[in-house]
Amino acid sequence: MRPRRGLVSSSVWAQRLRQLEHRLRTKEERIVVLETENAVLHLKLAEYEGLAGRSTNEVLQLYAAHGQQMKFQRSSVVTQLHGAIKRLKQDLKSLHSFALELSKDLQHQSKTCLYQVLAAVQGIQLQNEAMQMFQIKAFDLEQSLQEVTERYEKEKQKRKALHNSLIELRGNIRVHCRIRPLLPFDDAAGHSQDRQRNFSEKVAYAADDETILVKCSRPGHASVNKTFQFERVYNDLESQDAIFADVAPLLTSLLDGYNVCIMAYGQTGSGKTYTMLGPQLEGNLAFTTEEESELGIIPRATQEVFRLISEKPPGSYWVEVSVVEVYNNEIFDLLAKDSCGKVFGIKRDVVTTREGKSDVPLLTHETVENASEFLHLVNKGLQLRVTHPTMVHAHSSRSHLVVTLTITTVVFGDNFGTLWEDEQTSQRLNKEASFTFTQKMRDNKSTSSSRASSPVQLEATEKMKQVKTRLQLVDLAGSECVGMSGVTGAVLRETSFINRSLSALADVLGATAEQRAHIPYRNSKLTHLLQDSVGGDAKLLVMVCISPGQKYLTESMQSLGFGTRARQVQRGQIKKKNFPVPSKGK
Repeated sequence: MRPRRGLVSSSVWAQRLRQLEHRLRTKEERIVVLETENAVLHLKLAEYEGLAGRSTNEVLQLYAAHGQQMKFQRSSVVTQLHGAIKRLKQDLKSLHSFALELSKDLQHQSKTCLYQVLAAVQGIQLQNEAMQMFQIKAFDLEQSLQEVTERYEKEKQKRKALHNSLIELRGNIRVHCRIRPLLPFDDAAGHSQDRQRNFSEKVAYAADDETILVKCSRPGHASVNKTFQFERVYNDLESQDAIFADVAPLLTSLLDGYNVCIMAYGQTGSGKTYTMLGPQLEGNLAFTTEEESELGIIPRATQEVFRLISEKPPGSYWVEVSVVEVYNNEIFDLLAKDSCGKVFGIKRDVVTTREGKSDVPLLTHETVENASEFLHLVNKGLQLRVTHPTMVHAHSSRSHLVVTLTITTVVFGDNFGTLWEDEQTSQRLNKEASFTFTQKMRDNKSTSSSRASSPVQLEATEKMKQVKTRLQLVDLAGSECVGMSGVTGAVLRETSFINRSLSALADVLGATAEQRAHIPYRNSKLTHLLQDSVGGDAKLLVMVCISPGQKYLTESMQSLGFGTRARQVQRGQIKKKNFPVPSKGK
C-alpha cells in the first residue's frame, strides 16, 4: 500500500510544479507586456520631447511620473515573482523530502519482501525434502505390505489345505449325536400295554464326548448296556453354542469349493427342529436378543457364512436361498409366489443334469445380502410347512425341510488355480466352471444371436468363471412307529412316505459305504434332491437326535444304529447288510 501512496503523491507534486511553471510563464509574459508598454512610453516620451510648445517642467514632471509609475509596477511584479519563486522552492523541497522518504520506504519493503521470499523458498525446500522422505517411507511400506500380503495369501492357501485335510481326516461324513433332556410329555403313556413300566425313566446317557451308553432292559431279561461311538456326543445340558462350535468348521469348506450338507435325523419329538432352527413361536424363528443364544444351526450357519464372505473381496461372492419341503415324496417350492405376489407352495420336480448333478427346474432362488434377509425368507417357508399333531408331538413336522444356500464365486481364469490349493478340487471346479461358462455362452448365442459382442467383452467373459457351491440344511421329518404315534387316515399315509424316504436315505448311505457301482439316489425325491451333498466329495454332517426316555427306546436304538452305519461310510468298514430302516410299526 505504501508504494502506491508514494506514486499518488508524486503525481500531485508534479501537477503542482506544472501549475507554478505556468504561473511563472504568465508572469514572464506580463513582464514582456510591461516592457512593451515601456517601449511605447519611451516612444511617447520621444514624441513629447519632440513636441514643440511644451515646457521642460511638464516634460520633467511627466517623466518623473512615468518613472515612478514604472518603478512601482516593476517592484510589484518583482515582489510577486519573488514570492512565487519562494513558494516554488518550498514545494520543491517538500517534494524532494517526500521522494527521499518514499525511496527509503520502498527499500525497506523490498528488503522485507526479499526476506519473505527467501523464507518461503527455504520452507518449500524443507517440504520437498520431507516429501521425498515420506515417499521413500511410503515405498518401503508398500513393499512391506506387498510382502505381507503375499505371505498372507500363502498362509491362507496353506490353511485351506490343512483345513480340508483335517475335515477329510475326520471324515467327509461325520456323525454327531445329541440327547435331548426329559420333557413333560415324556410322562404320558404311549403304549396300551405294559402301563406298569416307567416310560419316563432315563435310559440313554452321554458317557463322554464320543460315547453314548444305553441301558436296554426287557421284562424277564437282564439289563444290557450298549455303547455307540460317534465323532461328537452332546449330553442333555449342552447348549446350542456348543452344537454350532463343532459345525462351524464345515462352513469354511463351503467357501473352499465343497458342497456341504447338515441334516438332523431322529424320531418324532427328539429335538431335530430345535437343533436346526431353535425355538419357534407361531412358525417364526426367534429374533430377540434374549433368545439369540437359543438359535439353531440354520440361522447360525447363515450368520457365519456371511461373516466369512465379508472377509473376501467385495463383489466376488453372492448368495441365493431356496426353501423346499419333501412331502409325500413330492417337492414343494415354499418361496414360489402366485400372480398376486402371495407366497404358496408349488410342486416341483427334481432332475439329473447332463453333468450328473441334481437340479430342480423353475425352483425359486432369492438373492440375499445378509442373515436377516435369509431368516425372513425361511420364516415365510416355515409358515407353509405341513405339521400335524400326534400322540408323540403336538406339532409334528410331516415333511422334510431343505433350506439351500447357493454361493456363487466369481473368479478369473488367471486366478482360478490359486483360489483352491488342492489340485483335485481345482480340477473338479475348473471342469464345472468351464461347463457353466460353455452352457451360458450357448444360451447367450441362442437368445441374442443378432447382437454382436466386442473382442474385449468376449475376452473378459472367457476369463471370468463362476463356481457354485451349496450349503444344504435339512430338518428331516421324524421316523415313527405307528403304534407309538397313534396316527390314522391321511396322517398315516404321511408316516408311510416319511419312513420310506428315510429308508431310501439309509439305502444311499449303505450303497456308498459298500462302494457299489450304482447308488440308488432316484428311489426317493429326498435322496435325489440331496444327491450332490450326500455323494461324491461333499461334506456331510448327520446330527442324530434321540430322546433319553424308556418310552422311546426302540426308536432311539434305530436312530443310533443309523448313525453308526452312516459313520462307517467314511472308513469303508461296511461290507454287508443294509442300513436299518425306520420302524413302520404294526
